[in-house]
Amino acid sequence: MVDALKGLKILDLTLLFPGPFGTKVFADFGAEVIRIENRSRPDATRGLPPIVGSGRGRESFFYHTLNRNKKSLTLNLKNPEALDIFYKLAKEADVIVEQFRPGVVKKLRVDYETIKKINPRIIYCSISGYGQDGPYRDFPGHDLNYTAYAGVAGLNQSREGEPILPGLQIADMVGGGLNAVIGILIAIYAREHTGKGQYIDISMMEGVLGLNQIFLAQWLATRIKPSLKDQLLTGTLPQYQIMKCKDGKYFSIGALEPKFYVALLRQIGREDLLQGSVSKEEIFEELKKTFLTKDRDTWTEEINNAENNDAKMVAPVYEVDEVENDPHVQARNLIIDVEIPNGTIKQIGFPIKLSETPATLKFCAPAIGQHNEEILGTLGYSPEEVKALRKKKVI
Repeated sequence: MVDALKGLKILDLTLLFPGPFGTKVFADFGAEVIRIENRSRPDATRGLPPIVGSGRGRESFFYHTLNRNKKSLTLNLKNPEALDIFYKLAKEADVIVEQFRPGVVKKLRVDYETIKKINPRIIYCSISGYGQDGPYRDFPGHDLNYTAYAGVAGLNQSREGEPILPGLQIADMVGGGLNAVIGILIAIYAREHTGKGQYIDISMMEGVLGLNQIFLAQWLATRIKPSLKDQLLTGTLPQYQIMKCKDGKYFSIGALEPKFYVALLRQIGREDLLQGSVSKEEIFEELKKTFLTKDRDTWTEEINNAENNDAKMVAPVYEVDEVENDPHVQARNLIIDVEIPNGTIKQIGFPIKLSETPATLKFCAPAIGQHNEEILGTLGYSPEEVKALRKKKVI
């Protein structure tokens, strides 16, 4: 099989979650992704607990998860010799991705305007919290701040109506990482027509704002402020709900359309709730009582084995330690084994499945500077010269 992105070279200057999550997609599909770190200030995810592996492979599980299939080169970009190495790499690269504060790459002299003089075909992607301009440009931030500004954090509420912290970092992973992937792929396709690269400005806050396609979009179109209590998908309907079961675990119902709702009620023996005289509130209370009569897994088995497929618009609410044991997850190979030095760990596999050029696991996340000799060797540096660069702390 041929890798989908074979021959694509990406210089990865990103740290933590957003950028590495995005560049992992490229690496999984065969691009050569070269992580560039400063040995004296490596990516902080390397040390985040829990730590797995031993010896050269002893790193944080975060780092292993986000950086498989990538190579590692150390460069102190404040050193002129390191800059020269970076420029040589940039001349042959297709893409550069960076995640510094706005303005930092210009001070380091590795910004887009500098690099495009060396390589006019370069696609240069900057990921930041609020974008490269605007009044919030220089603000620090984390995922929660970006979702708050985007009007999304307030959509997760407790029963008392107070905002609660979301359990998934959608600004980092989607607003930053995946949006960067989309932008880069668009720019690569555009380059086939124009012959030129371009600059991509990814704001994590804007990325999340762009996902607010129900509540914010409704407000913009109607100037009527939507209420969570009046929405179909926020728990106001008994047929789109999470129910507690006898064993204290939870079960989700997503039977919005009438045919699924009717089939489900018949399957659980509550077709009496289809009578027009029963109110929404009464149905909700009756369904709560019904689902408390059996354990979650019993409900799952009974409904999943129903003759009528329409009744199956349901799912158990899994805890994270249950996901890998689900038969569908196993059948689709969504959890994979990854060999690391002195051991094996499990990771989330490849959710994007291509028939002819699928994603593949080639090697685990690299130790810092693991590929210095290999990468510098392609630029003509001898082993002795590499040793000298290390001694001078260029690499």
